[in-house]
Amino acid sequence: MNDTMLAADVFLQAAQLNRDDPLLRGSTLKFPNYGQVVMTGDLHGHRRNFEKLKRYCGLDVYGARHVVLHELIHEEVESITGRDTSHEVLLDAARWKCAFPDQVHFLQSNHELAQASRNEISKNGRIVTLAFEQDVAAVHGAEARRVIEAMYSFIMSMPLCGRTANRVFLSHSLPGPRDLPSFDPSVLTRRLTAQDLADRGSAHAMVWGRYHSEPTLSTLRELLDVDYFICGHQPQEMGYEVLYDHMVILASDHNHGVFLPLDLSKPVTLQSLTKHIRPFVAVT
Repeated sequence: MNDTMLAADVFLQAAQLNRDDPLLRGSTLKFPNYGQVVMTGDLHGHRRNFEKLKRYCGLDVYGARHVVLHELIHEEVESITGRDTSHEVLLDAARWKCAFPDQVHFLQSNHELAQASRNEISKNGRIVTLAFEQDVAAVHGAEARRVIEAMYSFIMSMPLCGRTANRVFLSHSLPGPRDLPSFDPSVLTRRLTAQDLADRGSAHAMVWGRYHSEPTLSTLRELLDVDYFICGHQPQEMGYEVLYDHMVILASDHNHGVFLPLDLSKPVTLQSLTKHIRPFVAVT
C-alpha cells in the first residue's frame, strides 16, 4: 500500500478488505486451529498503547499471528474543549489492515456504531460523536466530508465477533439480560442488515450489552456453543476482570491497559487465559 494514499482511500480499501476477509463467515471471523490471536480491549484512541501493540505483534515477522481491534475512537480528552485525535488512530489501524489484510481484524463496537449511525453519545459533559466529526473536519479540511463518509463505510464493514476452534468467543460485548430473550443468533451467520444494527436489533444488542449475570452467560455459552468469552466495553481500571469464570473483560485504553495473546492450537482454561494477559507497560 502507498503510504501517501489519501485518508478516504485508505478507509475504503480497508472496508473492502474487511468484507473480503478470508476468515469471515456471515458476520463472524472464524480463526484457524494454529497460530495466535491477540485480543485487545477498548483502545479509545490511546496512541501509545496502539503503537506498543504494533511492536508486540510484529506481523511482518509472525505470519501466523492475528490481531483483533475494536472501540478505537472517542479518546478521553483533558478538557471539554480538548481535541479528539482518535480518528488518527483509526486511520492508522486501517493502514495496518491494508498492510496485513489477512492478520489485522476489526469487530463492531458501540462507539463506532453510534458514530457511523450518527447517534449521539455524551461523555463527561460533551457530545463526543459531534466533537469527533468536528476534529476530523479540522484536520482534513475540504476533504473532510469524503473522509468521514469513507470512514463510516469502513466502520460499517466491521463484523460482530470472532470465534476460535478451541471454543473462545471474541466480541466487543454480549447481549445483556434484558436483550437476551429477543436475541437472534442468526445475526452471527449472515451479513448484517440495517435492522440488525438499529436500536433493538440483535447486532445492536451485541455491542451495547452490559450487566451480564451468571445465568445470561450460561445461556449464551450453550446458545453459541463456546466455553469462554473475551470482550471489552465495560471499563476496567486495573486492566481486566473475570466474570463468573467464563467472561474475561479487557481494557486497553489507559496506563493499566492490557491485551491477551491466545494460542489457537491448545485447549483453553480460565487459568491459561488469565496467565497470558499482558500489560502494555511491559512492552518496550
